[in-house]
Amino acid sequence: MRQARSRIRLDAEAAWLKLGAETGKAVQVFRLSGIYGPGRSVLDDVRGGTARRTIKPGHAFGRIHRDDIARAVVAAMTQHRGAGVRFLNLADDEPAESAIVIEEAARLLGTEPPEAVPFAQAWDRMSPMARSFWSEHRRVASAKTRAMLGIDWLYPSYREGLRAILSEERSQGLP
Repeated sequence: MRQARSRIRLDAEAAWLKLGAETGKAVQVFRLSGIYGPGRSVLDDVRGGTARRTIKPGHAFGRIHRDDIARAVVAAMTQHRGAGVRFLNLADDEPAESAIVIEEAARLLGTEPPEAVPFAQAWDRMSPMARSFWSEHRRVASAKTRAMLGIDWLYPSYREGLRAILSEERSQGLP
């Protein structure tokens, strides 16, 4: 665990676990992949000209649409459980390279994707936050979580999620 963000997350989880142990209550720890949804997706980045298509083969990570997060939280809240800890991984079913997701967003918008930049060239221009992102992989499986909650994702991959966002935006008159 090299990143400070990761250590902070683990400290927060430890605090929840301690609370559960001290109170004898059920504790559910949600571990979320990259969150996206309307107003917070690569569609916005491509439209705004801020998308960066950094090429780093094999650097894939999962994402989770905000509607699937809500679906999982509601399902977890409505289940009757006794005391104990349950870890719930929220991630779509298809970890993907960032560049591939950006290419899909550009395709959906009918535009050319931004220029591909090899990772080694992009590194020097990255912020510390971006560097920490690119320093770790985030491949998370959520099949057990979905089975525990008795749900399926509305958006099992970024493709369905991006299409749904674009459809919602267009129904609201956005380009």
